[in-house]
Amino acid sequence: MGREEQRAAMRQVREGLIDELEDLYRDAFDRISEKDLGEGAIARLTQLLLRSREAAITPLQEEIEAPLITRAPESA
Repeated sequence: MGREEQRAAMRQVREGLIDELEDLYRDAFDRISEKDLGEGAIARLTQLLLRSREAAITPLQEEIEAPLITRAPESA
């Protein structure tokens, strides 16, 4: 597998992981809304989930969006 193919494969893996995490968090939010926990408990749990989601997904997105550096600049 060439370098470009490896990059494309890694990008697909990262995007797939993001999709899976989004589904997981969406399901978790749905389950929370179905429980009779009281507004305060739901608010705290939702805030924790939002922080967890951001911590899980942001690094994957940043890596996808990061500029690609393949070699050092050549001297003139």
